[in-house]
Amino acid sequence: MITIMRRMITTLVACGALLAGAAPVQAETPVAVPGHGVRFTETATFSEGADEREEHRRKGVFELNAKGEVVALDVTTTGGEYGRERVIGFNHDIGGTAYRSGGLVTKYLEKGKTWWKNAHQLHLWHSELLGHDEQLVNPAEPATLAALLKNGQRSGDTVTGAITFKELERVSRWAEHSTHIGWDPGTRLSYTVTLTSGGLVSRVRSTFTFTGGIDELVGKTVHVDTRYSRWGGKVPIKAPDPRATTTELSCAEGICKFRLPS
Repeated sequence: MITIMRRMITTLVACGALLAGAAPVQAETPVAVPGHGVRFTETATFSEGADEREEHRRKGVFELNAKGEVVALDVTTTGGEYGRERVIGFNHDIGGTAYRSGGLVTKYLEKGKTWWKNAHQLHLWHSELLGHDEQLVNPAEPATLAALLKNGQRSGDTVTGAITFKELERVSRWAEHSTHIGWDPGTRLSYTVTLTSGGLVSRVRSTFTFTGGIDELVGKTVHVDTRYSRWGGKVPIKAPDPRATTTELSCAEGICKFRLPS
């Protein structure tokens, strides 16, 4: 049996106490060591007025460090205009390396290659990989969870509230390095966090309306429902086989820029 190292996170201990309505207790909460993290499933939808449609479904794993920061990911996305896509990414001290397979990239890959490697990602790279309808809340970050609890109100096993992009960016490295968090710092993100009796986050629902950025997004509201499981479990994330990987794309225009459709 693999023994998962655990540490105490004060914020999540407070979570357990919050739900129990009692004084803080020492609840054991998993913090990832190298190769460990959390699994998740996610549904993201856009709405504009009465029109709502499912945009993407995601399933994958995040590898986390002791600060709750995502250091690697392996995520498969279905839905949207270009169909199923899988992304694998590794964060570095400066920049990141990403691999993409399926989706729009497929039509530009040379024969015999199934993965495109991009070693010029922006720091934390995740918005470019997962799209503008990703979950902006990273509940593994203690400072982020503390802010959500502070701004929210408890009802049973849930905490509901709202936080501005500026406030979220201040406490969250994940949010800080997303593509669209800086488009309008005053944008308010509403959230509902569901906790287990042990103080672990099992679900995060968030929603906000684009008030700036890309014209096609302005006025649209994004709803993201993310469920988490197996906190602290092993999540081995490996780069694809180099023989199936290329750094080149065949583009008639000479320049290729890709992101998941929004």
